[in-house]
Amino acid sequence: MAAESHASAKILQTGARVALLGLVINIAFATIKIVAGVIGHAYVLIADGIESALDVGGSIVIWGGLTVAARPPDQTHPYGHGKAEPIAAIVVALGVLAAAIGLAVESVREIFTPHHGPAPFTLGLLVVVIVVKEILFRYVNRIGPNLESTAVQTDAWHHRSDALTSAAAFIGISVALIGGERWWSADDWAALFACAVIGANGVRLLLPAFHEIMDTAPRARIVRAICGVASSVPGVIEVEKCRARKMGLDFYVDLHARVDGNISVHEGHEIAHRVKAAIQQSNPRVADVLVHIEPAGNM
Repeated sequence: MAAESHASAKILQTGARVALLGLVINIAFATIKIVAGVIGHAYVLIADGIESALDVGGSIVIWGGLTVAARPPDQTHPYGHGKAEPIAAIVVALGVLAAAIGLAVESVREIFTPHHGPAPFTLGLLVVVIVVKEILFRYVNRIGPNLESTAVQTDAWHHRSDALTSAAAFIGISVALIGGERWWSADDWAALFACAVIGANGVRLLLPAFHEIMDTAPRARIVRAICGVASSVPGVIEVEKCRARKMGLDFYVDLHARVDGNISVHEGHEIAHRVKAAIQQSNPRVADVLVHIEPAGNM
């Protein structure tokens, strides 16, 4: 168990390092976008910069959640601190939704407010942002599923959201520059579209974290694999009521194993231990297994 807990801690620490990388990049981009948006009269770029600034807060929350989740079980948290991870993801998702609503309101206000057209140099900046953010999304998204981390996958889609909003900003500013004064509000319409993308991503990020908080069963193939391993243990006649729940990166399993009703209590106890050991050896993410022994043929 010590080795397994250590493995989970190492994976969570990897996720925390990924979140810190995103934090550094978001701080740089948020500052550059907002300053360039003010100088270049591009509200969509300012809105994009504000969204990146919120990403900074999101990365801090993700990093903090993963750091807490990596703590080992203690007397007050016997199942560990894994729930800190989906809680962090929910906080970030709610922040994204709030940002989408706030930016949408401001975008509508800007559409009906006369202002200068955007400066051409803002397009070059957006190209850099789109490329970097898409690369970062692909990198983090490749790591997230392997870690089985809701928070890390949430952070990945944050980067994709930023790439999409920057692409919308690029299109809006391009239209404003090509179309002239009559089309100067195009960047504000682009900002409104970006808000819709941000809001959709907020909902997309919120649902899996909410399901994890509610102890929704993990993917069916994980449960089937656990049942298959338990059924293969000598002495086990049948496995029923196999349940699992996710706690951070770990899984906790409860199952009923039917055995020969004529064996001793001691023999049944040994079978239960073998079932637990076999499951944990087959999947290092299984932190604990509670095995209930029942005599075959009885309900």
